[in-house]
Amino acid sequence: MRLSPIALLVTGVVTTLRAQGAVPVTTLWPQRVDVQAISLLGDTLRILPLAPPVRVRYEQQLADARRAYEHTPANLDSIIWYGRRLGYLGQLRESIAVYTRGLTLFPDDPWLLRHRGHRLLSVRDFAAAVRDLERAAARVAGTPDVVEPDGQPNGSGIPIGTLQSNIGYHLALAHYLQGDWARAAAVAQREVDRANNDDRRVSMGYWLYLSLRRSLRDADAARVLAPMRRDMQILENGAYHRLMLLYKGDLPSDSILRSGPDGALSVGDASAAYGLANWYFYNGQRADAERLWRRIVSAGQWGAFGAIAAEVDLARLGFSSVPKRGNARPDPRLASPAGSRGRGPY
Repeated sequence: MRLSPIALLVTGVVTTLRAQGAVPVTTLWPQRVDVQAISLLGDTLRILPLAPPVRVRYEQQLADARRAYEHTPANLDSIIWYGRRLGYLGQLRESIAVYTRGLTLFPDDPWLLRHRGHRLLSVRDFAAAVRDLERAAARVAGTPDVVEPDGQPNGSGIPIGTLQSNIGYHLALAHYLQGDWARAAAVAQREVDRANNDDRRVSMGYWLYLSLRRSLRDADAARVLAPMRRDMQILENGAYHRLMLLYKGDLPSDSILRSGPDGALSVGDASAAYGLANWYFYNGQRADAERLWRRIVSAGQWGAFGAIAAEVDLARLGFSSVPKRGNARPDPRLASPAGSRGRGPY
């Protein structure tokens, strides 16, 4: 990626001042923080659970990205990849700070807004995520789409997403988490219509289906399931694919979760478990749904979108992980769908 004249100027100034000792290296780096977020149930979220080999790989990738960022701190690619590598390790506040600094150099850049919006979702700031993602969507409207390189490639090494599809995915999710299911469905439908591979069809079809069911538009939701087939060419969204087949009636409910022998849930398992909990809920098995939502949250995979969504649902139902004081009540913004054009099941 070529540097803009402004970025070249900034890079030269920063390099000169650092060489003269006028700007310490630390001014380029985000402040390290221990607490990444407070969950919607009151839990303090600190360290993202990662398997030791995965953490080692992510740390090496972060070290490489850090060196590139230090060498060219005004290069858009360096900024984006440093932020992404921080995010994979769960250093979300630092990741957000890197993107924010990038936006001072590249105002309204859709890549920076897309990635910051993603990490704002991770720290449960849904309203700010919507603002960033809507700005990103406005910036790319009417422009040719481009493939987004994967930070952690799938087994085939073929990226399945694009800049615009990833903006749409996270924007639909942000609306869903806010309880604005009408807007979530509208964005998800647009992305289903634009999808050019089966991975995108099942991932966006999944959030479209959930949004429509929450809006009590069951007939519309059923139509989303019609094109879902067992023989779809899925490279990485296997959990979404299985869930869509479950909702269609082509798979049994006991085929969805693939947790380890100790019952632990991976990030993918947390997302699959959230979809299964919704299936229980839609079929009148509310106690099973609540039990599974609580298991998802207690499993500790707090960075997974399925875990965030489970938190939202439990919070709307009045659950909390911390003792309530006095006559404390559930936050009314979580008890009903703020800004929704229609009431869902709760």
